Amino acid sequence: MLRPLTSATTYRRGVFLLLGGVVLLPYGLVAALLARAYAEGGDNRAGVLATAFVALLIAAVPPFLAGTRELEITAARALLGADLPDHDRGRPPAVETRLRTALWFGLHLLFGALIGTAVLVAVPLALLAFTERLGLTRGALAGLAGASSLWWWTPAGIGLLVGTIYATAGLGALAASMAPVLLGPAPAERIAVLEARERRLAERNRLARELHDSVGHALTAATLQAAAAKSVFDRDPEFARRALGTIEELGRTALDELDTVLAVLRESEAETGTQPTLADLDRLLTGEVDAEVTVGELPAAVSREAYRIVQESLTNAAKHGGGRARLRITTPDDLVVEVVNPLRTTAGRPRGGRGIEGMRERVRLLGGELTAGPATDEWRVVARLPVAERPVEERPVAERPVEERRAADG
Repeated sequence: MLRPLTSATTYRRGVFLLLGGVVLLPYGLVAALLARAYAEGGDNRAGVLATAFVALLIAAVPPFLAGTRELEITAARALLGADLPDHDRGRPPAVETRLRTALWFGLHLLFGALIGTAVLVAVPLALLAFTERLGLTRGALAGLAGASSLWWWTPAGIGLLVGTIYATAGLGALAASMAPVLLGPAPAERIAVLEARERRLAERNRLARELHDSVGHALTAATLQAAAAKSVFDRDPEFARRALGTIEELGRTALDELDTVLAVLRESEAETGTQPTLADLDRLLTGEVDAEVTVGELPAAVSREAYRIVQESLTNAAKHGGGRARLRITTPDDLVVEVVNPLRTTAGRPRGGRGIEGMRERVRLLGGELTAGPATDEWRVVARLPVAERPVEERPVAERPVEERRAADG
């Protein structure tokens, strides 16, 4: 029961309510001036009424402004502690949102007037009662009431002050609970925010895949080449020299692909169009890979994703494999990418990590299928990518655009 008297939340919310009273003050002054002008207007009352009508129209504008909503949301978050979700600031508020904001604005002014009036009465009254009890003032309250002895004004003033604090706590809590309803985003704004968040997450995932597949492949291959060169440096300097040349080439390739990934981050269509495709497959083929590639004309997106799948599979084969890897790419109907490599007998069987999950995401986005796992003493990756786009009704709902998913959900 005593917590509202000492809680900082009560007084912070009281500041929010008093702001409504401050905003209401110009409205009250204009209304008082117009009322006095009407009372003393005589034959000019028609002009006063016309002025009052224009003033009413002007006064009705602020509650419907988008800027007013932004200010109210900021104040509600900072002073009321209201949990208000983000909304789309890039589009003007809908009519329903403006009406809810106007209702909130009116209630803010009303609550502010009530608390402001109580504070202006309760605080001076309590101070006068307290000082009169101490003998610092004499007859102030008695003269106010026209009586010689008003001993009960002291508890009444203090009680009014305490009651104002409790009223502030109650109205502040009510305002905090109403803020999400009246200031929260409309359904259309929620959908827009979710779509924007989904786009950002998709771009972040795409960037993570590109970094893992491109730069990760180059670093893995360079590490293996450096380890091989170190082990035979004294016995076979020529091999070590060739390994160093390979590391140099891998570094240049990694820089080029890092530029491509950064282009994805910058969302530049002109630069992202230079991503490697199956036409650049020679970059990945080394003396440890037996390749059989028979492909025809492919869509650019399919060719790019197939390149990354081959890149990740060969990287894993180099890291975890125990012999030569076999690559087979064919297009009977769909594009089929198959990478098989022997497993090391001492290292155990690898488990699917970020690379496998990244390949699954790439294949899923294209509506294909991926299987990756051990088969006897080998590790086999088989990705099947549809060359022609599948009809919408044949694709899983999770792979469809936002609008199609919403329609599918009814």
